Amino acid sequence: MMVESNRASSRLFSGVFDADRIESLVIECREDLGCDPHVVFAFVSPDWRPHLSELGEILQIHGHCPLVMGSSTDGLVGVGEERENSSGLSLMFLHLPNTVLTDKIVIDQEVERSEDLVLCAESEAGSEDQGGAWIVLGDPANLPAENWLRQWNAAWPNSPSYGGLASGNPAEDGFFLFRETGLIEDAAALLLHLEGGVRLQSVVSQGCRPIGDPYTITEVNENVLVKVGQRQAYEILEQAYETLEREEQETARGNIFAGLAVSEYIDDYKRGDFLVRNIIGGDPSAGVLALGAWPRVGQTLQFQLRDREAADEDFVLQCEQAQQEFGQPFASMLFTCAGRGLRMFDAPNHDAATLEQVFGKIPVCGYFCSGEIGPVGGTSFVHGYTAVALFLI
Repeated sequence: MMVESNRASSRLFSGVFDADRIESLVIECREDLGCDPHVVFAFVSPDWRPHLSELGEILQIHGHCPLVMGSSTDGLVGVGEERENSSGLSLMFLHLPNTVLTDKIVIDQEVERSEDLVLCAESEAGSEDQGGAWIVLGDPANLPAENWLRQWNAAWPNSPSYGGLASGNPAEDGFFLFRETGLIEDAAALLLHLEGGVRLQSVVSQGCRPIGDPYTITEVNENVLVKVGQRQAYEILEQAYETLEREEQETARGNIFAGLAVSEYIDDYKRGDFLVRNIIGGDPSAGVLALGAWPRVGQTLQFQLRDREAADEDFVLQCEQAQQEFGQPFASMLFTCAGRGLRMFDAPNHDAATLEQVFGKIPVCGYFCSGEIGPVGGTSFVHGYTAVALFLI
């Protein structure tokens, strides 16, 4: 018996909502797919909010799509292209005939009852042996993402999560999530579980390179790093700073982060082995550093430098390694930070162009996020200034 193959088709549309043009685009996308989609991802600029019901209707009638997952964004991603701060739509049709898709809407009232949410998640999971993966679209105004994701990870330990948090204009209700029926009021997250039939792999590029040496954390007080390698944490930071070239030191202030090892069973630490978190304060007299994380005694720490060159090199290398390790994907979704793009790189289209350079003109959709979700060391986290490239293989 011949197994029907997975297929994908994507389009990037620039401009304000125009029903006739979107109808033609949707028909074109479906014809390119060659069959009906099982799910469509649609990311739109905030000015499309009044037209979400009509967009959903067009996707259902002319795209034959039963399920739409959508988010607002202030930047759109397509094949080799990024459109920042402009009106438009990033669209992907997916035909996944051998995959079980399970969708869920999390509303903000559920998030407030976190214990109930975890019990619900555990009930849905059924078994810790259940695998697959989740694609998560979150609304940062309604979802305390880091706290929620910790609970979701506990409920689904063998199912990694990938995705991002909506972006837009929060002062004008610019964050929103939508489905095939239109806007979902009070939505905290849209979730899609994929089981079987398709393999999901990712690159999580945090845009940093390690500086200084790795040390073992020897004393902490909640999120305050007190001693590292039995020395004052602030002293270790200064030591790492002194390893930089003079030109690097001039731009390093404000761009040095704490890298917390995700595993203690590594002999030679390198990029990708650390969860990168902000240094939110320091006291030279006390020798302590406050982190945007909760380090633990015994964990390995190495400081990280984030700059344009490190971010470029990290994403390129990780994509090349991913192709060698995972093979050629039939589609990709890119969740990239709103702080990347032209804010970080000299030229436009950096992350999308890198995907095209490495993988060719495969279908790509995505958006600029206010928080990116992807696994590091087997556990999913919310990141910043990160590019999460999800590959469908």
